[in-house]
Amino acid sequence: MGRPEIRPAKPSDAVEIARLSGELGYSISIDEVRAALGRLLVDSRHFIAVVDDGSERLLGCMHVEHRTSMQTADRAELMGLVVDGTARRRGTGRTLVDAAEQWAKSRGLTALTVRSNVTRELSHPFYEALGYVREKTQHLYRKRFR
Repeated sequence: MGRPEIRPAKPSDAVEIARLSGELGYSISIDEVRAALGRLLVDSRHFIAVVDDGSERLLGCMHVEHRTSMQTADRAELMGLVVDGTARRRGTGRTLVDAAEQWAKSRGLTALTVRSNVTRELSHPFYEALGYVREKTQHLYRKRFR
């Protein structure tokens, strides 16, 4: 294993991104990740990065998006962040968030938001330690179409 480096994700990372997503409880197939990467990697409003130490397993991944709303100024939103269980508490998550912030700043955005499920109790103090402030609690409603 080499020194961990953050690099843009590539389609061949689909297997590892699916594995990492599973660590957060998201059941997503490799084909679904591959399709999502195919859409998102070519869209300049999205940035997906991974932490690679040269081994067969990625240490983490992050997805940030440039969001636009009529009611608020454009901002970046951290859509996903996961660190491999063996690499937690080593600064990997902080480094990925730093990369998201740098990407947002490079686009002229002045804020990065993140939504964290109330059940992810360890993530809340993590984001607060990085200077993020809880602004609201909300409900998420979903209607599925078939």
